[in-house]
Amino acid sequence: MITYILQGHTLQNDVQTMVQVFYPNMHYQKAELPAQDGITVLSAMQNQKAVAILYKNAEQAAKWEMPYTEPLTEKEQKRLVKLGIFVLLSAETKIVPRWGLLTGVRPAKIVNLLLEEGKTEADCMAYLTKQYLVAQDKASLTIKVAKAERHLLAKNKPNDISLYIGIPFCPTRCLYCSFTAYPLAQYQKQVDAYLDAMFLELAYLAEYAKGFHLQNIYIGGGTPTSLNETQLERLLQKIKELFAPDADMEYTVEAGRPDTITKEKLRLMKVYGVNRISINPQTMNDATLKRIGRKHDVADIVRVYEEARAVGHDNINMDLILGLPEEIPQDVKHTMEWIAKLQPDNVTVHTLAVKRASRLKEEFDMHTLSTAEMLEEMLHITADYAKQMGLEPYYMYRQKNMVGNFENVGYCKPGKEGVYNIQIMEEKQTILAAGAGASTKTVDPETDRIERVFNVKSIEDYIGRIDEMIARKRQGLPKGGNI
Repeated sequence: MITYILQGHTLQNDVQTMVQVFYPNMHYQKAELPAQDGITVLSAMQNQKAVAILYKNAEQAAKWEMPYTEPLTEKEQKRLVKLGIFVLLSAETKIVPRWGLLTGVRPAKIVNLLLEEGKTEADCMAYLTKQYLVAQDKASLTIKVAKAERHLLAKNKPNDISLYIGIPFCPTRCLYCSFTAYPLAQYQKQVDAYLDAMFLELAYLAEYAKGFHLQNIYIGGGTPTSLNETQLERLLQKIKELFAPDADMEYTVEAGRPDTITKEKLRLMKVYGVNRISINPQTMNDATLKRIGRKHDVADIVRVYEEARAVGHDNINMDLILGLPEEIPQDVKHTMEWIAKLQPDNVTVHTLAVKRASRLKEEFDMHTLSTAEMLEEMLHITADYAKQMGLEPYYMYRQKNMVGNFENVGYCKPGKEGVYNIQIMEEKQTILAAGAGASTKTVDPETDRIERVFNVKSIEDYIGRIDEMIARKRQGLPKGGNI
């Protein structure tokens, strides 16, 4: 348990997320007094001083303070609060986080805002490294990604929107997974009823979308290819009927797990105009695949990838996860050697995040996870191989509870960027969403104001309350009731 105290401000989230960088995957509790046992961090903003105090077993162990002149902007107040905690806990833990004071999920968004204000790349570098103590290599990566994103976002038109379709079924639940996903064996008899309900929601969204230009369709999950061939064709046919996807649209299916993919499913996706797929090994080490609950091996990954190429898929993404239980840098090197042989068009490199809703969180003490130093080495390995393969970083995001507080990076061949990924990260475009647990996000292009419309997560509730899900959109979407 890590305890923290706030005095003179209410920035609880900023304090806790900064503490989590140094003490991840623990319990955190706000208190009025230092805990008698363990670590307590006090953060204060009063008498024109930012103060941070570290207590051990209720005894003061270290103190930091910095004077400031009022009035402070909210951004500067947050920076000073985080700075004090960073200085104290770096000295205490001997950890110097590579991302400095940045705890948010979208580092490139910060750079994009600065560039929009007319700042130079040098200004952005100084802002990240001096104001927020970001390491030079991470700041350089952020600027590179921001520039790639800006190139694609410049093509956005006010009338552009995207569509997300959620298929929340999986053959099994992976050790690290926290997504809305339901085991297929248990829900098999409800899949067709789920599709029937979702088709009603999609029909409403198709009518709404007629007033816009649909730029991207993304079918995610779960594992969309856990649908059988008949069900998958029903879905693809309905999308064709309602949205008439064409070659100019990015149309993605997260094929995901090789144990759910057949040659016929790959053929169907190609026939119905899907022009981007993901085949996600996560690792190319059989022992790890078994450990995390995958029901396939490396040979299955290679077979499915080659079948996808054989039926004509020419834009394939592969997801990898660094820091999986028991893996070391040599395992990642082995994975990347395989990826280099296969030559996918996109590689998305994730660092493990221990989510509250995952089995990994429940079984945390049973697994050995990578250290921050090992993860840094793993990230260098993947970046080096990506460069050798002619892949450039084009999008990036971060999550809470990431082992080592690192980042997820998408690499691609020139012209093979996943545009939907950038839209979802940079929040510059309305994304309509259908399915259990799906969240529609509307963006006002003039003000950047964001509103969300949520669907229920439960399969049973989604099927039984589909009229309510549509009604929520009628109420929550701009002009939703007047299509």
